[in-house]
Amino acid sequence: MKILMIAPQPFMEERGAPFAIYHHIKALLCMGHTVDLVTYHIGKPVELPGLHIFRIPTIPGIHQVKVGPSMAKFPLDLLVFFVALWRLCITRYDCMHTHEEAGAMGVLLSLIFGRKHLYYMHSDLSQQIVSSEFTKNPFIIHCVKLIQKLIVRKAHGIIAICPDIERTARGMTSKTPIHMIENSAVDENLPAPTMEEVLQIREELALGTGPVLLYTGTLESYQGIDLLIHSIPAVYKVFPDIHYVLVGGQTAQIERLSTMAKEFGVYDAIRFIGQKPLAEMPRYMALADILLSPRSKGTNTPLKLYTYLHSGKPILATEIYSQTQVLSSETALLVPPTADGLAEGAIALLRNPQWAKALGGNGRLFAEEHYSWRVFLKKSTYVQEEFSADLLEMAA
Repeated sequence: MKILMIAPQPFMEERGAPFAIYHHIKALLCMGHTVDLVTYHIGKPVELPGLHIFRIPTIPGIHQVKVGPSMAKFPLDLLVFFVALWRLCITRYDCMHTHEEAGAMGVLLSLIFGRKHLYYMHSDLSQQIVSSEFTKNPFIIHCVKLIQKLIVRKAHGIIAICPDIERTARGMTSKTPIHMIENSAVDENLPAPTMEEVLQIREELALGTGPVLLYTGTLESYQGIDLLIHSIPAVYKVFPDIHYVLVGGQTAQIERLSTMAKEFGVYDAIRFIGQKPLAEMPRYMALADILLSPRSKGTNTPLKLYTYLHSGKPILATEIYSQTQVLSSETALLVPPTADGLAEGAIALLRNPQWAKALGGNGRLFAEEHYSWRVFLKKSTYVQEEFSADLLEMAA
């Protein structure tokens, strides 16, 4: 099939949704399909045989897009719509695949061009607006809820990325076929780092020989980084040679959190190193004694958890629903979403390295069975075969 995919994201960027889109595209290409992707002008080049990227024109002054809803998305999404419309006018596609808010574009374009529409539901858009603190206006939130219901009801198929999103989608429709494929694909072809590479990073970051606790991902408010920083003084008292390494985030976020760390007297124990390429992530994972996910709210499963599990390192995570959809007491240490909970959890794991090692080993085995590329591709193939069969029926 020749697929038009619409993704209102900076592609490619080292964060959740673009990673997920990349792996879904890769799966489609493995099945023999071709993909034309309409996306933002922002992002690193991606070269995959069978993928053609059509970027919107550059908008002066917009060089990055924050995670979640923002004012910058309005002009960007408008241009995405017109580029997708242009592609449909000049090229014959078998179907459309859309991500996030582009589902609304898919509904309209499907109606105009008579193409079947598969919607990847990465989140409940109305909940995303609330959790990102974009607005508290009840009228706007209600309007977004109505748009989300329209997308779910009018799409010809839906891929939900976690149990909570699947349940939300099923609560909106009884007719649209809904499948769940976790965003669990990880790039298993990345080479394992050498001991020299890991030691080099330790030296570059001046980490000494003490334990390292690693966080990777965005620094949005719902990720709980404020809670994490509040927890560090208690851990620092017990383990004065400890270091926290935080990978990810934008400059303004890092500056705010650095100020907070100074106020709590733990700035010297934290390394904010910003965003890093995917290829470098195995080195940081190998560096860590404990992997952190201090998320404070939301119901979407953080993409980082699948990578964490595959690493075989012990995981310290807050016990909220977004995380317990994937993690259990057998694969991670789950603690209350508080500074005290995170501090006590870190101390407990550091004091009992054998238990920590066992948790990491359990996590790796669980990931290999449930969240491997093989499993992801198998689920994706099943969904696409069903969707293709529906296309053939419609054509007949």
